[in-house]
Amino acid sequence: MERVSSSVQSWVEEHKLTSIGALWATAVGASVAYGRRKPPQMRLIHARLHAQALTLAVLGGAALAHHYYDPSSKKQGAAGSLDYEFYSQLPPATSADGQENERWSW
Repeated sequence: MERVSSSVQSWVEEHKLTSIGALWATAVGASVAYGRRKPPQMRLIHARLHAQALTLAVLGGAALAHHYYDPSSKKQGAAGSLDYEFYSQLPPATSADGQENERWSW
C-alpha cells in the first residue's frame, strides 16, 4: 500500500497543474450532475463555485505541503533571516536624557 501511495504522490508532484485541472473538471462535473433539478444557469454557477472552492483548498494544501515537506525550504532561525545592519545605521529615537530625537518626530 505504501508503494502505491508514494507512486501517486510522486506523480502528483511531477504533474501539479494537471492534477489541479483534473480535480477542477471532476468537481464541475460532479456538481452539475448533483444539481440536476435546478435550472441550467444555476447548475453552472453552483458548479463553478464548488469547483473554485475545491481548487482553492487544493492549492492551499499544496502550498502547505510544499512549505512543510520540501527539504530545500528549511527555515533559518528568525534572527538569522533578519538584516540588522540597516537598523544599526539609524539614529536613536530618544537621546540620552529621554528627549525625542527630532528626526523621529512628526
